[in-house]
Amino acid sequence: MHVAINGFFWQRPFTGSGQYTRQLVYHLNRLVSDVDVTLVLPKTAVLPDDIPPSVRVKQVDMRPGHVGKVLFEQLQFPRACAEIGADIAHVPYWGGPLRSPVPLVVTVHDLTTLLVPEYRRGFKQRLYNALVSASARGASHIITDSFSSKLDIVDHLRIAEERVTAVYLGVSSHFSPKGNDLLEMAVLRKYDLPDFYILYLGGYELHKNVINLLHAYTYVAQALGEDYPLVLAGKKPAGPSPTFPDYDDYIRRSNLQDVVRWVGYVDEEDKPVLYRNAETFVFPSRYEGFGLPPLEAMACGTPVVTSDSSSLPEVVGDAAFAIDPDGVREMAGAMIATVIQENLAAELRQKGPTQAAKFSWETTATETALIYERCFTSAA
Repeated sequence: MHVAINGFFWQRPFTGSGQYTRQLVYHLNRLVSDVDVTLVLPKTAVLPDDIPPSVRVKQVDMRPGHVGKVLFEQLQFPRACAEIGADIAHVPYWGGPLRSPVPLVVTVHDLTTLLVPEYRRGFKQRLYNALVSASARGASHIITDSFSSKLDIVDHLRIAEERVTAVYLGVSSHFSPKGNDLLEMAVLRKYDLPDFYILYLGGYELHKNVINLLHAYTYVAQALGEDYPLVLAGKKPAGPSPTFPDYDDYIRRSNLQDVVRWVGYVDEEDKPVLYRNAETFVFPSRYEGFGLPPLEAMACGTPVVTSDSSSLPEVVGDAAFAIDPDGVREMAGAMIATVIQENLAAELRQKGPTQAAKFSWETTATETALIYERCFTSAA
């Protein structure tokens, strides 16, 4: 069976869709012998050197900008599927074509852009939401990351339940409690990290709820702030906007300048070190299709405080604190408890890797291949 995969996000490994595309291609290529993969990529000057040798590549010209992306999704990708004789087309993010020459599988990670009002106020956003919603309804099958997201898709896109399958994501093996001491020291110096810290690593869009994290940390700072600063990792927004709060202003008004540290973008290979050396990892997001960061932190044996909304309880189970995303006092109390209560921290450090071990990219790839097979058989 020949599967064409839309590789638009291949060279954006810092995004969730980029990580998913890469891990899916790597593990399909390694584990599933009866699936041949062709990665359809926007043409670049130099072909990426991190594509497995046995994965075929089809490059197509693409105009720059948002219009170019839409044309790639709607016209160039399906045309490439026909040209290479693919049996199945897979778009590993919410951007499938309205028409496909072969059975189409689309991965809709979540409906954040549809469900969060601030993300659908602009005309272009509403138009694109309408386009991808229509394409999802016409797909042969929808894959999503959690049962929470499946319910959203069934309810809001009005797609029959049997056409939507929840396939959990995985955690890579380099996220583990054990590390190399010399490497740890080098990475800690690279980001100028303190000896003890509470960590947030992720995006800063409105739904990530980082403002409430900062609010909660005002309580933590009164007891622990000087000894346990809050480290904010991940690309810092260029400035405030309708979808990005003014974090610097909030930090200043809350008198947190001395206990909150921005470290900026973190290279993928460095993330395990940041997780392992944190006293606690906090991820207060209101809405996630899955939630890779808390899973990665648990795999590294770090106590996790997260929210009890959307998919996150599915991911963390009983191996983390899951609290109301608006419960800032409870969030603060959980952070303080994981720092000062040694027995609690030890229990979470033990439970975390066990819970994380339930999620693997190998399972993601094999369950996805079964969906390809069903779609291929139904179309035959």
